[in-house]
Amino acid sequence: MASDASQKPKVHIYSTPTNEVTPLLERYMIAEKYERDAKKYWDIFYKRHQDRFFKDRHYLEKEWGHYFSGAEEKVVLEVGCGAGNTIFPLAATYPALFIHACDFSARAVDLVKAHKDFHESKINAFACDLTSDDLVNHIPPSSVDIVTMIFVLSAVSPEKMPLVLQNIKKIMKPNGYVLFRDYATGDLAQERLTCKDQKISENFFVRGDGTRAFYFSEEFLKSLFQENGFSTEECGLCCKQVENRSREIVMNRRWLQAAFCLDNGNLEIPKSLKEPEDGLDVDISEGFAFEMFGISSSRDEIMELKIRDWNFKIKLLSKEFQHTCKSTGLMLWESARLMASVLASNQTIVSGKKVLELGSGCGGICSMIASKIARLVVPTDGDQKALELLNENITSNLDESLSSKLHIKKLNWGNKEHIESVKKLSDNKGFDVIIGTDVTYVAEAIMPLFQTAKELISSNEGDEEGLKPAFILCHIFRRVDEESILSAASCFGFQLVDKWPNNMTIESPSHGTINSWFEGRIKEDDIENPALNIMYFHAT
Repeated sequence: MASDASQKPKVHIYSTPTNEVTPLLERYMIAEKYERDAKKYWDIFYKRHQDRFFKDRHYLEKEWGHYFSGAEEKVVLEVGCGAGNTIFPLAATYPALFIHACDFSARAVDLVKAHKDFHESKINAFACDLTSDDLVNHIPPSSVDIVTMIFVLSAVSPEKMPLVLQNIKKIMKPNGYVLFRDYATGDLAQERLTCKDQKISENFFVRGDGTRAFYFSEEFLKSLFQENGFSTEECGLCCKQVENRSREIVMNRRWLQAAFCLDNGNLEIPKSLKEPEDGLDVDISEGFAFEMFGISSSRDEIMELKIRDWNFKIKLLSKEFQHTCKSTGLMLWESARLMASVLASNQTIVSGKKVLELGSGCGGICSMIASKIARLVVPTDGDQKALELLNENITSNLDESLSSKLHIKKLNWGNKEHIESVKKLSDNKGFDVIIGTDVTYVAEAIMPLFQTAKELISSNEGDEEGLKPAFILCHIFRRVDEESILSAASCFGFQLVDKWPNNMTIESPSHGTINSWFEGRIKEDDIENPALNIMYFHAT
């Protein structure tokens, strides 16, 4: 046995923590680095290994032959084709197949095209990032019978996996199949990466070469596909002991193998959609049903809302479908109503200022109220359907004189291109007031939220009245507690200077600011939920 001195040192991707904030910031920055450079690391991988790393997958006929066989010609998409270790065995075994093959790495696609068995008449190979590039630019919609995902989804950060599944749904035929094989929790490789302190997040690790790997539990995998419109045909854990005789060790390898069906035809359509009232035609084409009952122009709900002198008619997703909706921006939350009441009763908060709303959703009532006296108002959201409804609501509720000061923008937090586009509206000087209502719901989004706010808040020391640029959050503590929010805020230079309800002493000139907003101005009826909170930050 080798001595301790001869053993290789562990590779640490996080330095030893020196305070409570550092680990959180470092973990976020490390995750961002490997997300940002993912393509580079896979290009380096294929430059180094060419087509020699993975073995050709001749087990496909044995494991999944009944999916590929049949009298009719079938169309297959291989996601993460690499150097072609899946597509060329498939093409040889089933000559009638037409195969689309894509990979994140352009170098891998070049290896496929250089293969001796590559023929453009049978294989369409292209580079594609499934988390951001639309597959329908390369493949006709609803044209693919089978999608194979073999040791590929594990390379995607878990929060972006739904984007991949939503993307492949666009090109799949009704009742098409996804054939899946990937790493399972408890695999030897996961144990080794855990020992080396190379964990990015739960079950997600970075390897020594910079590529990443996620290890799936059966429960996580089934839920992931189910939540994105697939039913589970089969799913099982596979275990195998691999012996390395030269080193006299036995390695326990674990993976999940599954088949999922995009079962559009058997989705139950609510009676209200089957039997439309008042002669309305309900169009359920273009994937309406399996898109989890997204926006239907005939089934939207109009909410009438009175806030001070304002009377709103806000179009929202019908309550009938809100529980199946993946976007929280298609509803109107009680925090937005409270913050709108605060702005309507305290015009000095935004008077003459440049105002940015993060995660405004489809309602936009805070932005509309601010537009009356602010110099510039920019409501933003990352969900396209929410932005479309937001535009309708602003057009129908605001006079043209006010709407001309209001500019709707798409903004995914942390997206540098989106951030720069928004910042240009402020002449690249940033915003005096940033507002977010119920934007602290998802733990993974807190760091990008504060990063985005930091890049977009004005660096001015204060206005004529000495008021500094402010970031105001109104929310109910749900999945994310106050301590986590404050830790993330501190990472990006934000200091909490006031809060409501205020149950602690804050040494700051701004102490009491929020209380002054409520004194004799906000009625009890405006506070729909006693669990509502407001946090008031300055950038340091």
